[in-house]
Order: sequence, then structure tokens, then C-alpha cells
Amino acid sequence: MLQLQQMDMCADPPSRGLVVGVFADETDRNDAGVLTATGWRYNVQKTAGRLLEVLRMSGPMPKRGEARLFFAIEPERIPYYSVVAVVGLGKECLGYNPYEVLDEQKEAIRRSVAAACRILAELDTDRIEVENCGHAESAAEGAALGIWLYQELRNPQNRIPVPSLDLYARKDEVCDLEGWRIGLQKAAAQNLTRQLQEMPSNLLTPTAFAQNVVEVLCKSGVNVEVKVEGWAESQSMHAFLAVGKASCEPPIFLELSYYGTCAEDRPIVLVGQGMTYDAGGLCLKEKHELFHMRGDMTGAAVVVACCRAVAGLRLPVNIRGLIPLCENVVGCNSVRTGDMVKSMNGKTIEIQCTDHEDALVLADALLYAQNFCPKCIIDVGTCSGYMRQALDESAAGVFTNSEILWQQIKHASMHTGDRVWRFPLWKYYSKAVRAGGRSDVQNYGIDRGGRPCKAAAFLCEFVPCGQWMHIDATNVMVTKGFEYEYLRRGMAGRPTRTLVEFIAQTICKDTAPRLAK
Repeated sequence: MLQLQQMDMCADPPSRGLVVGVFADETDRNDAGVLTATGWRYNVQKTAGRLLEVLRMSGPMPKRGEARLFFAIEPERIPYYSVVAVVGLGKECLGYNPYEVLDEQKEAIRRSVAAACRILAELDTDRIEVENCGHAESAAEGAALGIWLYQELRNPQNRIPVPSLDLYARKDEVCDLEGWRIGLQKAAAQNLTRQLQEMPSNLLTPTAFAQNVVEVLCKSGVNVEVKVEGWAESQSMHAFLAVGKASCEPPIFLELSYYGTCAEDRPIVLVGQGMTYDAGGLCLKEKHELFHMRGDMTGAAVVVACCRAVAGLRLPVNIRGLIPLCENVVGCNSVRTGDMVKSMNGKTIEIQCTDHEDALVLADALLYAQNFCPKCIIDVGTCSGYMRQALDESAAGVFTNSEILWQQIKHASMHTGDRVWRFPLWKYYSKAVRAGGRSDVQNYGIDRGGRPCKAAAFLCEFVPCGQWMHIDATNVMVTKGFEYEYLRRGMAGRPTRTLVEFIAQTICKDTAPRLAK
């Protein structure tokens, strides 16, 4: 909740705003609050103590995720900052909470800074300066994610102005400019994912998606190869091709390459599911489900955004991104329930439900990933709507055959606040997808229970060796807009920042997974 304390009436809207933090115990209404070091210096040097005095007079200290605004708080007749937002950061001793699997201090910074920047943007502020609040990277993430809007399709005269962001620091202070830059890069990656997710499916067909990727990544130093339907046929990707054959839009396979170190080093392979629209095929989805199915290419968008972030941060790691793109719609050539298709490795797949096409698309891409002798394979997709019943928006689901990869992605998610949670990858579920007598595997499996686990077990059939992790982002694809102050209602762009952080951590020798030679 945002409260306004107006000190002076201004005819013109604020042109420059400042965000500073205050520590306070949210359970104690009488807690007088302690400004951050940067906030205290501003309070003493620029307002002669007036900011803290008026803040305490205005009532209990703001809580985490709240901001309180003060206008013309500086004694000058024309103040440098026409509005100052004081944001609540909770207790000063907050940190890693093992029960929440979250660094609560960093998350409080994101939430509160985002809340302040959003209300300042609504006041037509041209420029917002944000102090580091104890962690510049988190402050940058909260600010950049909070003010982002998808308005590319609006007329230019109807677009809402977006303020510029800067790190607040005085010459006599030590500021974390590198942390601020890293935070902006990660937030820009998530915003790119959100932008691709939000684009209408008639404007973001497989071909249009490929064109967008070429425009975005080639100028970032990432190589993009666009492979067409004939190439997929030559690779025997019959499972992938079966899904897209009902659409008039031809399927496309993208191969992204980033070389941050010597070319001989084994790459991390990222596989992103690229269903630019998923109607469910002949097993048509319900009407209420179809609205958000333009976002069924979340995995592809995450891979594209991660590649750009890794290149922007110049991380010394090799990345290969594989993105199968197609549409799953109804047509005269639609794949039918009971049809059999062969994957690249010759396994026959019985299609029991055409609405579970996600695993079919990923299967051939996972097999193709083996050609690069990868350190590890991470695939991102939206394979099971039942993830929403299991976790709601709290975390993306993770399935992996590597304890090391799990610990590393878990640690990365704790740092970014975009959490993940591990699900079992037991033989129990593998037996369910192998139970049919007519084929090697089934894309649905017997019975209805355990759908996310069965989808992962199906994918595991196409990972012959090596360390692999599957991230199911179905439940975090869309946000209702009130769980996180830094994410407006709509497409969420998750788990982009967590995956970027995971890749960055693999570079550190003492935390990197010990992968088999």
C-alpha cells in the first residue's frame, strides 16, 4: 500500500525522483526505523534531518513492499529531487530463510523498490535514481522489472512514458556500479522474455519468432542458425514434425551458439519449447485455457533471453540453444489420438493425447543436443497444467537426474527470488509411460495422476546419458499481478533470471557441478 505525505504543492509533475530505504521491525508499530547508510547521508546532507523527522511523524514505518512519498522535502526553493520515496526493507538482520528457500533481504529490496518506481512512473517522473538499499543488483532488478510495460502495439502518442533509471551515489560514497549493471542485465533478460510471451500469436508465428531472434541476438554476439522443415526431416525429427503438420505455418528449428571461452570447451545446452500457439490439436483445449496459449513458447523465450544476458555479461562459458518452433492447431493434417511416430533415436511414441504435444517437441531436441557432447542439458517448457494445482505461482518445477544440478539451481533461485522446487523422477513414473504394449513410450501414460512427473519421465527416455534438468514453467508463465510488486499482471518471464544465475554459478570452480568427462 502506498501512502502520500505531501509537503508542498507543485504545479508541475515531478521530473526527478529518489528512492531510499529504511529498516524497521514490521511487527512493532513503535519502531522508529533506521535509514540505510546512503539514505542517512542524504537525510543529513541534503534535507538537514527533515526527511527522517517527517517520516517518523507520518506514522508507522513502511513495510516490505510499501513506499511512502514525500514532495519537496529538500529546503531549496527548487529541490533537486521533487519527490523522495522511502521504501520499507524489513529488519536489518534479514537474510537467507531455509524454510522459505529465499534470501528475504534481497527479495524485500526488489519488492519495495519496484513498488516505489511504479508509483513514481505513474506521477510522470522523467528520471528515477535508486540507492543500492544494501544490494545494488536486487535494487536494479526491482526497478527495471517494476516499470516495464508491454505497449509495442499501441500508437506512439498513446504509449505511457517510461522513466530512466540510475544508481544514486555521491562522490564520497562507495557504490556497487557493477552489481547495478548485472541487475539491469538480468531484468532486461526477463523483460525480453515477457515481451516475446505477450506478443499475439498471429504476429509471432514460428517464422516471425525466428526473425525476432535473429534481430535481437546477432547484434549481441550470439550466432543464430535457422533450420527449416526439410532439415528436420533429414534429421528424422518425426515427433517434432508431427505436432506442427496441421498448421499452415511451417515448423522451424533454431540453433543458437555463444562462445565465451575456447571453442573446444564443452557447452551447456539449453533447450526451449517453442509452441507459438497451442490449441491442443484435436484434443481441443477449453475456452478459458486458450487465451494464454500464446505464451506456450515460454521455454523458447527464456532460452533466447538467457543467451542475450550471458553474452551481455560476457560470461566465460559456451552455450548452445536449441529451439523447435511450431504451432499445435486443428487442421486436416492434424495428428490423431492413437497415431504412432518415431523419434530421432528410433523409439516409437504412441500419441494418446494431442494436447500433450510439448514433450513430443522437446524429445527430438533433447536427442539432437547429444551431438554437442554437452556438460549438461537444461530444457525449459510448459508441459503440464497440473503444475498450477501443485505450486500455484510460487515456484517452477524442476526434475533432474543430478543432485549437483539441483543444488545449484536451488541456490541460484534463492539468490534471485524466482524459486524452483524439485519433483521426483522415479522409475514409478517411467513405468507409467512405458506401459503401452503397442509402442516404446506413450506421451500421456496410464491413469491421470502425477501428470508433471510423467511428462518429465517421458522426456527422460530421450536423454541417453549425462546430466540433465527439466524445468516446467507452466504455473509461472502468467502472474495475477499481486503476488510480486515487480511483476504486473500478465506474462511473467520466469524463470529467466534464475537460469542466468545458474549459468553464472557454473563458472565458479568451488560451486560448479563436477561433471563427468
